[in-house]
Amino acid sequence: MSATPLPLTIDIVSDVVCPWCIIGYRQLQIALARTEDLFEASLRWHPFELNPAMPAEGEEVRAHLARKYGATRNSGSRDRLVTLGRAIGFEFDYFDGMRVLNTFAAHQLLHWSRQFYLETELKLALFRAYFSERQDISDPQTLRRIASSVGLDSDAAAAALADRRYANAVRQEQQEWMDRDVMAVPAFFFDSAYPVPGAQDPDTFERVLRRIHQRKTAEAAPTL
Repeated sequence: MSATPLPLTIDIVSDVVCPWCIIGYRQLQIALARTEDLFEASLRWHPFELNPAMPAEGEEVRAHLARKYGATRNSGSRDRLVTLGRAIGFEFDYFDGMRVLNTFAAHQLLHWSRQFYLETELKLALFRAYFSERQDISDPQTLRRIASSVGLDSDAAAAALADRRYANAVRQEQQEWMDRDVMAVPAFFFDSAYPVPGAQDPDTFERVLRRIHQRKTAEAAPTL
């Protein structure tokens, strides 16, 4: 008879316009499936804005990269993302004129959705909307439709966005993670004690999970 899976809380700091964030999540899920007999995992998402000063109209991706990094990047990195995404079941649809968007409203909506235990569903829907479906996830009406698509009340979602009731909470939470030295995403924290930066491959995540299980099991063992 196998041992009862141990509880494990995984905090994920990410942005919904970060391609490596959805890749990292998918690769973590592969590792969790491999270790499902070890852990009963629960996920908590936390906000991070890659471009907090992004204007409401956004910025064309190529122009943004040229301004931010000083040179126009070639399509090689996009091709790599598309290939990797397909391998783990996610479709990246990069297109001419694609824009980098302001995600502050999306993070407010995600914060609101926590009370209904639908944050993961909403987060994944936002990733799909931006990267796979060419939707403007900075637009309140688009956010309202996406919220409805995962079972959230669209009118309540629109109201939460309109009065910005979670704006300060999101800003505060972002600062808390920056105070913990999170300056790039994705960032994963296992039981708040084991940080793993970046979109690691499934094998790396699996090694981390098995190491954590060994430590938790050893800590729980009775002393003689």
